[in-house]
Amino acid sequence: MKSRRMSLSMLVAVSVLFMFSGNPLAAQGKKLIAIITASLDNPFFVTMAQTAKATAEKLGYDTWVVSHNDNVDTQNTLFDNAIAKHAAAIILDNAGADATIAAIQKAKDAGIPTFCVDREINAKGVAISQIVSNNFQGATIGATYFAKLMGQEGNYVELTGKDSDTNAHVRSDGYHSILDKFSGLKMVAQQTANWDQNQGYSVMQTILQAHPDIKGVICGNDTMAVGAQAALLAAGRGDVIVTGFDGSPDAATSIMKGQMKATVLQPIVNLSKMAVEQADKYLKTGSTGVSEKQTVNCILITKSNAARLHNFVLEE
Repeated sequence: MKSRRMSLSMLVAVSVLFMFSGNPLAAQGKKLIAIITASLDNPFFVTMAQTAKATAEKLGYDTWVVSHNDNVDTQNTLFDNAIAKHAAAIILDNAGADATIAAIQKAKDAGIPTFCVDREINAKGVAISQIVSNNFQGATIGATYFAKLMGQEGNYVELTGKDSDTNAHVRSDGYHSILDKFSGLKMVAQQTANWDQNQGYSVMQTILQAHPDIKGVICGNDTMAVGAQAALLAAGRGDVIVTGFDGSPDAATSIMKGQMKATVLQPIVNLSKMAVEQADKYLKTGSTGVSEKQTVNCILITKSNAARLHNFVLEE
């Protein structure tokens, strides 16, 4: 009888331990890292998710990869799911600089740290890390090359990203810190295409009807630039200078074909690896050893080096 009581007590103890272990996978010796990205269609975000997944699994974690498709409500649901799954950490490319703060705080309150990649939030001390490309620096080198291609004169158009994304504003500010210095350059239209290729195409069609004499188009990302380039080619205006930002495979291909003229590589592979490695260190030691906000410089991609650009990595 005594032996039976001891067995029952041990069973209860094991059950309690399982309930409060924080991770249902703990019994298997693995913790879960949730990877929440903006899209599983856009090559940039796919690369972010794949890199984070591969890095986490190499470090011994299980992974759960999902997309919020830039929908805040979907993102909130995914955070709730990550909490319910007892994730050890969340790697995030967020759906809004302000709208995401509450979700990250909720995860933090549940004991789950968040590591932001690519997009910042408008708060400090909520996420553990915010690792982004130096978007302003990247925009300045992109704009400098664009101005050179334009001969520092002529009418141009700017296609901007999502208004809710801090990167859209930072890149635009970076562009204008250079372009506004040249009195011969005139921006005749500035419109969002929401980071989307189809919108880049349709917005460019509309702008071209109103401003048929444009000489250049500078875009906040490559998907919009590829869409704009396609619209220009369809209209017989392949002479218009088009530049982008991201360093996507589609942009590199377009540049090598002599269509787009340049893009700016933001090293998403490196950023994603950094986020997972910092999550691993934080989970093991309680600290990343580095500051919360971190930036990595961007690289100009032109016809001279586009052939060395493979899946967001510029080979030596």
